[in-house]
Amino acid sequence: MRRTKIVATIGPASESPLVLDALIAAGMDVARLNSSHSGPDELTKRLDAVRSAAQRAGRSVAVMLDLAGPKLRLGEVAPGTFLQPDAEFSLVPGECSGDSTRACLNYAGLADDIAPGDRLLLDDGALELVVTGTGHGVVRTRVVTGGALLSRKGVNAPGVELGVSSITGYDREVLAWALDAGVDLIAQSFVRRAADVEHLRALIGEGAPPIVTKVETSAAARDIDAIVAVSDVVMVARGDLGVETSPEEVPVLQRRIIELCRIAGVPVIVATQMLESMTSAPRPTRAEASDVANAIFDRVDAVMLSAETAVGSYPVESVETMARIAKRAEDSGQTAPPFAVPPGDGGDVTAAVSSAVCRLASDLELDAIVTATQSGATARAVARHRPSAPVVAATPDPAVARRLAVVWGVRPLVVPLADDTDLMLDSVLVAVRDAGLASSGDRVAITAGISSRVPGATDFILVRSVS
Repeated sequence: MRRTKIVATIGPASESPLVLDALIAAGMDVARLNSSHSGPDELTKRLDAVRSAAQRAGRSVAVMLDLAGPKLRLGEVAPGTFLQPDAEFSLVPGECSGDSTRACLNYAGLADDIAPGDRLLLDDGALELVVTGTGHGVVRTRVVTGGALLSRKGVNAPGVELGVSSITGYDREVLAWALDAGVDLIAQSFVRRAADVEHLRALIGEGAPPIVTKVETSAAARDIDAIVAVSDVVMVARGDLGVETSPEEVPVLQRRIIELCRIAGVPVIVATQMLESMTSAPRPTRAEASDVANAIFDRVDAVMLSAETAVGSYPVESVETMARIAKRAEDSGQTAPPFAVPPGDGGDVTAAVSSAVCRLASDLELDAIVTATQSGATARAVARHRPSAPVVAATPDPAVARRLAVVWGVRPLVVPLADDTDLMLDSVLVAVRDAGLASSGDRVAITAGISSRVPGATDFILVRSVS
């Protein structure tokens, strides 16, 4: 059973029922919807299509909405525009038709935030400008690295503290849609500090979808300890992160973030260009295969596909390839060893039980760990230890089951939890067997609470044989 989860972006190449069925069969655990390129109407169609495909497959597939965030973008640019090195080039607020002398920007405050000598990177760093002056909202620059200039490309200002809000008006519109539609995870883009995450949580309310914090700015990298502490899930979004910092910094930051998240028990996703060549080719490069495997060796919770499945020519093959690489890396015995999780603070019974059940499963060579959970907290606590035995999360709540689809090693299973402990244990074991997650004669450890309907009440471990 593959432990690392796969996130796949849904777009024009993958939104049809036939392809969605194939993506789930290939191993997609989480479907990502990107609001940067789609409005509520298109997002609704894709959400409904994913839900239908998951129902046909009998799988708990999570849907993650990716908020666009305060991304600086150019406006429309005339076809064939090319910036020559050392040429003068201006960025102006508003709408206009860009050319080789100027382009419009979707953020009017850049001239107030930036100073002469600051760098601006366009199109993921393909073009570089240096600021020579500002005035009346216009940013004047000199082209350092030229090239073709295309419409709607991103603009990064490394090291510059921008005054733009972390949540835009468009984000609020899409967020209202997501909460009403029942999306399972909300990804927040261009987070700069922990307060940005807390701002979003205040908007969506407690008990709402978990927040996936995307670390893709240099400011976020500097505040990473505080960001991990307030996040439900963290994503290492390496595209803009590599532009905001430098390519050589990304692997270092990636490993540090993964380790911080593992220690904190926060699921972590590695994203961007993992199998980029498969956007147009049926096989990945050797370097890409190594990139995915190295994330697995570090015991990341999930790996993500973007353009590969959204607009690529081989969306299903991309998921199949990622699943094979993940399984081979997991089976190699080269993954990072489980670390010693610090003892629970304040007598945390769930944390202590979760640690104990993992040791028990290892000592007794059990076939599975089954957690009966209302909120999913026990399953996440067990997965934090990266146990050798598969983890089955039995929950009565389909939404909880879907949210667990991003957590390492957890196989969610929707099962009613009876009030009577004996009845609950029997029904859970039957459901686990019938779902093919354990076989008759297998020995499993079950964690639950005497009050099975009370979240956070996990207080016992029982070893049973599956009948």
